[in-house]
Amino acid sequence: MGTGFFAMSGALAANKKSKPDWFGVTFIGFITSIGGGSLRDMLIGAYPLGWVNDVNFVYVIMASIVLTSIFYNLLARLKKTFFILDTLGISMFTILGTEKALQHHTHYVVAAIMGMFSAIMGGVIRDILTNEVPIIFRKEIYATACLAGALIYILMSHFYFGRVTCLLFSTLVIMVIRLIAVKYHLSLPKFKEIQDAIEEHQPHTK
Repeated sequence: MGTGFFAMSGALAANKKSKPDWFGVTFIGFITSIGGGSLRDMLIGAYPLGWVNDVNFVYVIMASIVLTSIFYNLLARLKKTFFILDTLGISMFTILGTEKALQHHTHYVVAAIMGMFSAIMGGVIRDILTNEVPIIFRKEIYATACLAGALIYILMSHFYFGRVTCLLFSTLVIMVIRLIAVKYHLSLPKFKEIQDAIEEHQPHTK
C-alpha cells in the first residue's frame, strides 16, 4: 500500500510540474516509491534490493500509475486525504526501514537514520527531478518526525516490548508529530539568518 501510494504521489507531482509522457510519469513514480528503500539497502549491504527480489513491487507501481491516470482529477483535489496517507506512509516506511537495518546488525543510530532514509529519500529524489525544493528544506517538521519515531522504536525494542506494540506506537508517534507540526505551523529553529550573518561581518562604526 505504501509503495502504491508513493508511486501515485510521484505521478501527480510529475504531471503537475512538467506534463511528461507516460514513461516520464512512470519513471518518477518508480523513483518516488522505491528510491528510499533502495538507498537504504545499498548502504546496509542488503542485496538483492527489495524490488529486484520481488517483482510484485514493480506490478504495484505500474498499477498505481494507471489508477492515477484514470482518477487524476479526483486525486488532484484530495489534498488533505493525500496528506494523511503520506503521513501514514512515511510512518510505516520509517519503522520497517529501521527494523530491516537492525536485522542487518547496524548500530542503533545508523538504523534510525536508515529508517528515516527509507521514508523520505524517495520524495527528495522526486522533488529534485521535478525541480522542486525538497520537502526536508521547507518549513515543516518532516524528517525529524521520522527520526524521532525510529529512535522510539529502537528504545522500545531494547526493553523487549512486543514487535506489534513497537510498530504501532512508534508509527503513531510519527503521525502525531507530523500532524501537529503542520496544523500549528511548527518547525525547527533556523540554522542561521542571512541578515545576521551579513551584520556579523560588517565593521562596527561609532
